[in-house]
Amino acid sequence: MSIHTLVVLYGSQTGTSQDTAERIGRQAQRRRMRVKVEALDTYNVANLISEPLVVFVCATTGQGDPPDNMKKFWRFLFRKSLPADSLCRVHCAVLGLGDSSYPKFNFVAKKLYKRLLQLGANMLQPVGLADDQHDLGADGVIDPWLILFWQKTLCLYPPPAGLAPIREEEKLPPRYVFHFLDEAPDKQVEHLQTPDNKAFPTSLHPFPAQVVFNQRVTDLSHFQDVRHIEFDITGSNIQYSAGDVVMIRPCNAADDVEQFCQLLGLDPELYFTLNPTDSSTAAVFARLPQPCSIRFLVEQFLDISAVPRRSFFELLATFSTNELEREKLLEFSSAQGQDALHSYCNRPRRTALEALADFPHTTAELSVDYLLDLFPEIQPRSFSIASSLLAHPNRIQILLAVVKYKTTLHKPRKGLCSTWLASLDPSKEIFVPLWVKKGSLSFPQDPDTPVIMVGPGTGVAPFRSAIQLRATQGKMANVLFFGCRSESKDFYCRSEWEEKVQAGQMILFTAFSRDQEDKIYVQHRVKEQSKLLWDLIAKRNAFFYIAGNAKQMPTGVCDALKGIFEKEGGMSEDQAQEMLDAMEKAGRFQSETWS
Repeated sequence: MSIHTLVVLYGSQTGTSQDTAERIGRQAQRRRMRVKVEALDTYNVANLISEPLVVFVCATTGQGDPPDNMKKFWRFLFRKSLPADSLCRVHCAVLGLGDSSYPKFNFVAKKLYKRLLQLGANMLQPVGLADDQHDLGADGVIDPWLILFWQKTLCLYPPPAGLAPIREEEKLPPRYVFHFLDEAPDKQVEHLQTPDNKAFPTSLHPFPAQVVFNQRVTDLSHFQDVRHIEFDITGSNIQYSAGDVVMIRPCNAADDVEQFCQLLGLDPELYFTLNPTDSSTAAVFARLPQPCSIRFLVEQFLDISAVPRRSFFELLATFSTNELEREKLLEFSSAQGQDALHSYCNRPRRTALEALADFPHTTAELSVDYLLDLFPEIQPRSFSIASSLLAHPNRIQILLAVVKYKTTLHKPRKGLCSTWLASLDPSKEIFVPLWVKKGSLSFPQDPDTPVIMVGPGTGVAPFRSAIQLRATQGKMANVLFFGCRSESKDFYCRSEWEEKVQAGQMILFTAFSRDQEDKIYVQHRVKEQSKLLWDLIAKRNAFFYIAGNAKQMPTGVCDALKGIFEKEGGMSEDQAQEMLDAMEKAGRFQSETWS
C-alpha cells in the first residue's frame, strides 16, 4: 500500500506562513498522506527535483523581499544555470500571504510561481494571493484555495483504499512527547551564555548585552511613552552600519507565566526532555535546552500573549468534552465562524492566555504534549538602530515606542517586547539577548552625494544613525524632515539636531502637526522646499529616504516629491512617476515603513 508524501515548504517572517503551512500539514495527515513541513532554508533543495508533490507557502517582507528563512533557497532558485525542465516531474502549488496596503503585494509568491513555471513544474492551480485587508482576513482567500488544492491533489493521489480520512474532531498525534525528570538536573544553565569571542551573534546564539540607559523622551503629559534605550555590546564582535536593525526576542511577563502554569496545572520547576513522535519531524527546537524547565519553556519560548490564530481553536476543539465550549471552539474553527472569531480575538486583541481562561473546562483537559502544537514560538522583534558606532563605540541605541492601548476588553493591551524593554532598570545588571541584521536602507559612500531623509516619529531612528555616521566622516550634505505632534512633547533628539545644525552638519525642517489649527505634516514641508530639493536631486544626484508608519505618510511624501518634479522640472504626471521609478531602481529612492 503506497502512502503518498506531500512536502510543505514555507518562507515566514512573523510566523503566519509557518502557521498556514502547518495547517496544510495537518489536513494532509487527516487525508492519510505522509507529510513533511519545513522552512525553505532548512530544506535540502537538491531533493526538489524528485519530490512528487510540493506546496510553497510564502510571505513578502519589506520592499518585496523574501523572508529571512527562504533567502538561500531564493538565490539558488534564480540561478541562471538551472535547466528549463529541472522540475518537470514535480506537481506543485504556491500560496502567498500578503497585505494589499503595501505596494509590493505578494511579490514573492507571484515571482516564485513564475519561476517554477520557467523550470518546468506542473502547477496544480493558480497562485493563491491571500490578503490581510480582505473582510475575513487571509482566510478569505486561503480557505477556497485549499478546497481546490485538495480536489486536485486527491485526483492525482487518491487515498489508500479502505482508509477513511481522520475526522476533524479526532486528535492527531502531538509532534513531541514530554518526558519529565524525577529531579532537577545539576546546575542547569538555561540562561544566556556569552558566545565565544570569534562568533558573530545570531538568533541561535544572541549576545547578552547589558542595558546601560533607559529614559523616556516624550513629555509626561504626552499620551505615548517613547524610550531611548542603550545597550553595551563590548566584546560582541557586532558591527553595524546606518539602516541596520537590532533583533530582540522578548520574554513573557512573570504574572502571565504564573497564570498559565496555574490554568494548566503545571509546576514551573519541573524539568523535561522532548522526543519527536515522527521520524520526519524536524529536530527538537534548537533554542530549547535539553533538559528544559517548564518555566523556561513558558517564559522564553511559548507565545502565550499573542492573539491566537484559527489553528489554536481547531486544536483546542479536539480536547473539549464540555458541550458549550466545544460548540464555540468548532464555530471559531470553521470557515463560517471567521467573523465571530475576528470579533472575539482580532478586534479586541485578546491573547491566547485570555482565551484559555475563557475555556476553563477544555484547558483543564489539555495534555502537556500538545503545548508545542498549540503555541507558536515567540518571534524576535526588529528595531532600527538609532546610533552610529563611530559616534558611540560599543553601543547600540534604539528609539522605542511603548505599545499600550484600550480595546473593548477591561485590561489595556500591551506590546510584549516594548513593555518588557521599557521596564528594564539600567541600575541593575540586566542583559538582553540580541543580534544585528542588515536593514533595507543603505546610504551612499560618495562624500559629496546629498542625502534627504523624511522620518516622522520613531521613523527618525535610522536617520539619526546615518547623520551621526556621516557627520563623523565629514559628509555635511544632510537634509532631515522630522515630524511629530508637538514641539514641546515629542520632538525626539532636539538638542542633538540643534547642535548639528549649528555646526553646519545638517539642515532640519520640522512639522508639528498639532501645534496650530491646521495639521501640518512632513509632506507639506517637503512640498514647501521644492526649489532646494529639485536642486539636490536633479543637479547633485541626491538620495531620498522615507522611514516611519505606513498609513498615509509614505504616499503623501511620494506625491509631494512628484509634485516637485512637475513644478520645478516642468514634467508631466507620467514623467514625474517615471523619474521616481528610475530613482528607486537606481537605489536613490528608498523607504522602510511599518504598520
